[in-house]
Amino acid sequence: MKSDIHPQYFEASISCACGNKWKTGATVEKIDLEICNKCHPFYTGKIKFVDKRGRLEKIEKRLKLTRELAATAKTKKIADAKKATALKKKELKKAAI
Repeated sequence: MKSDIHPQYFEASISCACGNKWKTGATVEKIDLEICNKCHPFYTGKIKFVDKRGRLEKIEKRLKLTRELAATAKTKKIADAKKATALKKKELKKAAI
């Protein structure tokens, strides 16, 4: 059997954002969690909003950008339609003369 191929094994201390702490075996010495079984809504039965790393802000930012682009495209489309109408009117006047 080869030596030195297995990672070092530690007694890791795990800590949750809610303050819950416990120890287990792992290949790292310290593990930080955002949510555990003591504070997770599924296990506690309490409704709790969990936003992980600004996901909601990213979605809102993307939605805002989409709306702005749609509004810009709509204004451009209206402006193009007005130009086309003006050109057609000029052509009709030239044809009538």
